[in-house]
Amino acid sequence: MNIAVCLKQVPDTADLKLDPVHNTLIREGVDSVLNPLDEFPLEAALRLREQAGGAVVAFTMGPPQAKRVLEKAVAMGADDGVLVSDRAFAGADTWATSLTLARALPSRGPFDVVLCGKQAIDGDTAQVGPGIAAHLGWSQVTYVTSLEMKDGALVLERMLDAGKAVLRVRLPVVLTVLKEANEPRLPSLAGRLRAFRMGSTVLGAADLGLATNTVGLDGSPTRVARIAVPSHDRGLTRLEGDSKDVARQFVSSLRDRGVLAGVAATGPADA
Repeated sequence: MNIAVCLKQVPDTADLKLDPVHNTLIREGVDSVLNPLDEFPLEAALRLREQAGGAVVAFTMGPPQAKRVLEKAVAMGADDGVLVSDRAFAGADTWATSLTLARALPSRGPFDVVLCGKQAIDGDTAQVGPGIAAHLGWSQVTYVTSLEMKDGALVLERMLDAGKAVLRVRLPVVLTVLKEANEPRLPSLAGRLRAFRMGSTVLGAADLGLATNTVGLDGSPTRVARIAVPSHDRGLTRLEGDSKDVARQFVSSLRDRGVLAGVAATGPADA
């Protein structure tokens, strides 16, 4: 069984930088990590290979530094990695990203299963996995919490709002895997050495036969109107006195902030 797993490198939340012109995240030169939710489909892919044989190939789309994601995947046990990288891909929304990845997959295919994480922590859209399935014309199953080969078929458990669904699916299929599915393994020393020696395949827009106006920001039908990093500044007011004095000060502060607007100034606090 040939398995592809799509991973994403996301900016470290402590080092976010924004492009004020295009309202997109600046990824070049920013410390980045493997999207935490992508470790679970990677582990699922490795376990599925252990059951059914075959190979696991990791794909990631991003700037050259995204190769680190592939190195971690190989260190954990993936057989190979493919970096989809081109300046033309910059600023892609979920539509353009899923199209690009769907075009990249056949370069190392054919694949029986494509695994993705639920979502990326820098966008939280949960759209790329289903988008890949749509571009490929494959079936998809989302919110997968368990998968295994059983009697020659792929058997899945899928989380529902109440309970779960057990499915037997036909291949090929695209799956999005939840963190409830497994506990990801740690990279091994042998895997780290193999990753260090690995030369990843790099694919650009021309390699995929994609016109530059169909990828990246130019090929994205959606735009981010505004983006900002939330402020974590907090003011501190110390209330002193006996319990009644502190209660009065507290209620007065809430009224000043409009929290208790329209509430009569009666009760124990004003006694």
